Amino acid sequence: MTPFAAWAIARVAGLERGSLPTQLMTATPYAAAGSLVPLLIAALGRRRAATVVALLTTAALGFSVLPRALGTADAVQGRPFRVMTINMLFGRADVATIMKLVQEFDPDVLSTQELTPDAVADLDAAGLKTLMPHRVLQDEWSATGSGLFSKHPVRPLTNWTPPPGHRMPAAAVLLPGGEPIEFIDAHPYPPLGPQVNDWNAALAALPSASPQRIRVIAGDFNASLDHAALRALLSRGYKDAADQVGAGLIPTWPANKPVPPIITIDHVLVDRRVGVKEVSVRDVPRTDHRAVLARLIVP
Repeated sequence: MTPFAAWAIARVAGLERGSLPTQLMTATPYAAAGSLVPLLIAALGRRRAATVVALLTTAALGFSVLPRALGTADAVQGRPFRVMTINMLFGRADVATIMKLVQEFDPDVLSTQELTPDAVADLDAAGLKTLMPHRVLQDEWSATGSGLFSKHPVRPLTNWTPPPGHRMPAAAVLLPGGEPIEFIDAHPYPPLGPQVNDWNAALAALPSASPQRIRVIAGDFNASLDHAALRALLSRGYKDAADQVGAGLIPTWPANKPVPPIITIDHVLVDRRVGVKEVSVRDVPRTDHRAVLARLIVP
């Protein structure tokens, strides 16, 4: 029972520190399920004190995890706004599958991470130049590149100071007849070894929600909702779109591996004034991330 109780305290209090505890925290949904075992053993053994502690542990972990599978209704009035995000794994993601998703889902904005110049050329050759002609690209020959593609005119944010991490382009999406929507393509470094400091700094440096504008932050956060750093960002005026509609436990990484996806680190974060209608996760060959598609309502 002790490891589960310690895990529950660390999760509820946000006590994870350093690289390894931060990585382990992504397994909290599995720890919540596993905490039922000592609870059952204690209850069957009629050990009252142990049963009480085990019950509190399971409750703490359960209340941390289960809301992601339940969701709440949004009654926001406004216009539809669709977002798709995909980490392309050094530009290797299957272009035909991405284009099929773009044609079927018809996103207003496509947020890409690990975008290379070759990937841009392949996407445009497959028709993305026609479907989403407006873009703010920072493609590079490595995992660092990122890019935003849009159906609508975009204006790069000149006052945007990217946090430490991979490239994180930001733009104002100019919707016809509406207020611009600020969009940030997020991709902090993973919290591996000393990079955990940059990871924490990047999540802390992302801007808080503002009453003057609607903002969406989408991408590969290398973080789950069990990380205190991501929850701190959400507390500054955002909500996780998947969590909002009961899809917050659908894993997004690692994809296309011998083991199935086990953790959820790709997200669409939205201003709390934005409604969320639906979030789905789709497989894309030749990348280790799954695509996240979100149907939103912007006021």
